[in-house]
Parts: sequence; structure tokens; C-alpha cells
Amino acid sequence: MFAVETEAGVIACERLGPWAYRVDMGAPRLDWAEIPLAQAVEDTRRVTLSWPAGDPLAALGPAATANMGNPHAAFFVPTLENVAAGEWGPRIEVHPMFPEKVNVTFVQIEAPDALTAVVWERGVGLTMACGSAACATVVSGARLGTVARKAGVRLPGGELVIEWRDSDDHVLMTGPVEFEAEFVLDDALFAAQP
Repeated sequence: MFAVETEAGVIACERLGPWAYRVDMGAPRLDWAEIPLAQAVEDTRRVTLSWPAGDPLAALGPAATANMGNPHAAFFVPTLENVAAGEWGPRIEVHPMFPEKVNVTFVQIEAPDALTAVVWERGVGLTMACGSAACATVVSGARLGTVARKAGVRLPGGELVIEWRDSDDHVLMTGPVEFEAEFVLDDALFAAQP
């Protein structure tokens, strides 16, 4: 076990094998002010976003929102085939309901424990994988009663297994890692850090 300090807090990581890890992402934040949303809503599982009449985004329906260290909006769709994630994601990211912008996930439910997702990450764009989005997606689907509290989430870059534990409300993310590069950082880069 080891801990990683992030802007959202310290997270515990556990090596399960040579290329597999489990990360305790902590408990989701589900109150509208903690996500955060621009205004109070009664049910953060179904947040209505306003779009002009005839806009294809209006057909998406309400967003299921959660915060897993950053804000997320998930849209459960019958099929990803008809989703223009590269066009819709940047528009939803900056919707006035999300004062800190939002990560946008489009999700197709294959089975209660098997999801396929595409993620538009705020400030980044379409991503191959986003662990916090996979976590928020399972939490949102479980809150809606359409997804099990433990499910595989298939993303373009691979699959993660997400479990939202009943015992402590924590979300565990399990998946593979890959070697990208090896480098050494100059100590001078950290000299000015507090």
C-alpha cells in the first residue's frame, strides 16, 4: 500500500500484481453544493440542463451528477453510436449549471455490471480513459437504480472495475497500468515549493 497526494486529497493505492492496481477514490460527494452546481437542485441524479428548442443536446435528458475529486455529469444513452461526444462534450463542459466546468461521460449500459463509456474531460477533450469518470458513472448509475454497485466500465483505452462499497461509501477503482516513460526530475524544480 502507498498513498498519493492529489489536489482532491490523499488516495490510497494497492498493487495487486505486476500491472494491476486498486485505488481507493474515497466517498463521492453528491450534494449540489459539493459537486458544485450553480444552483440548488433537489435531486443531483437528474439535473435538467436547458438547451435551445431543437438542439440535439435536449434529447439527452437530465445529467446524473457527482464529484469524485472533480465534477462529473453522466448521460445514460441507449447507444453510443448516435452520440457526437466531440461536439457535445465541450458544450456541456461549459454549461452555466457547472461553475467549475464539468467532465462529461456518455454511457451505454450493456448489463447492470457492464458499461461502455466515452469521456470528454474538462480542459482536455476526448480521453482514452478517465478513472474518476468511471467511478462517477458507476455511482450515478447505482443511484439511479440501473447499474450495480460493482461494474466493469469499458473505455476506449481499456477497462476498469469500479466498486462503490456499502460498508464505508468509498469507491474502489481497479485496473491495469502501463509503462509510459522513465525520467528524472531536477531537484531545483521543487526548491521553491512550500
